[in-house]
Amino acid sequence: MTDRLRDGYDVVVVGGGAAGLNGALMLARARRSVVVVDAGQPRNAPAAGVHGLLAREGISPAELLERGRAEVRYYGGHVVTGEVAGAVRDGDEFVVTLAGGASVRARRLLVTTGVVDELPDVPGLRDRWGRDVVHCPYCHGWEIRDQAIGVLATGPMAVHQALLFRQLSDDVTLFSHTTPPAGEEAAQLAARGVRVIDGEVAALVIAEDRIAGVRLTDGTVVGREALVVAPRMTVRAAFLDGLGLRPAEHPAGVGEHIPSDATGRTDVPGVWVAGNATDLMAQVGASAAGGAAAGAQINADLIAEETRQAVAAHSGVNA
Repeated sequence: MTDRLRDGYDVVVVGGGAAGLNGALMLARARRSVVVVDAGQPRNAPAAGVHGLLAREGISPAELLERGRAEVRYYGGHVVTGEVAGAVRDGDEFVVTLAGGASVRARRLLVTTGVVDELPDVPGLRDRWGRDVVHCPYCHGWEIRDQAIGVLATGPMAVHQALLFRQLSDDVTLFSHTTPPAGEEAAQLAARGVRVIDGEVAALVIAEDRIAGVRLTDGTVVGREALVVAPRMTVRAAFLDGLGLRPAEHPAGVGEHIPSDATGRTDVPGVWVAGNATDLMAQVGASAAGGAAAGAQINADLIAEETRQAVAAHSGVNA
């Protein structure tokens, strides 16, 4: 079910994941008119379940979003299917344009579009993403505990990942691939019993719809049951160009994000951001919490504006 888009709202939320829906829920419960515009491309769609989320452990991503949309609607919020193509300021408001040509006005924007995972170009890897090719020990670690785990070194997080997954299995191997460890990092891996295999990875070996091993460019096959990778994360934010709000490189060197303060407020007045669009490491629970916090801050900002207007009008009456 998709709600009919009105002409204007207090807040337009761009992105219908955990952050966007929880932000909209807070705003709807505060009796704000709010619409969530959702392109229907959740980052965690390949995953079998959401983990680390209290009282909803293991729930499927699709069911979590379905419940969230129902809760937003229960309090009067709208959820529409569509892709936002652009946003510009018009006086004290924003005009948000959808890819199909429709537009809607908003007093505030909450951006929760998340990120796109750019995966290493290794044959067989993308098809296994979210299954036995994973990136987060808190999202997937329990499910691959005690297995033969490989870590593909393609960036600055590889050694950190290897040490995290070593907590979950005694059999962890780091494939140096394009980023060989050296110095202190190599010493850390050796001390923790993480084997390092030099050479570039050519492909994954798949048997009976499971990872069976990792093939190197010299033909050597190393048996593995799961592979850990660190994708480069790129925020979905091209539609913000008209507001002068552009992504920046993340300090950890793992991708790009939209910088914000602790409340989600960006450098552009009236625009907030929450979830992976600003916090690349946030899991579902943290993203939802970020959306709730941003929603509360937006409501407070609107109240402050309305109060200033009321005081000015009241003073004029009494003048």
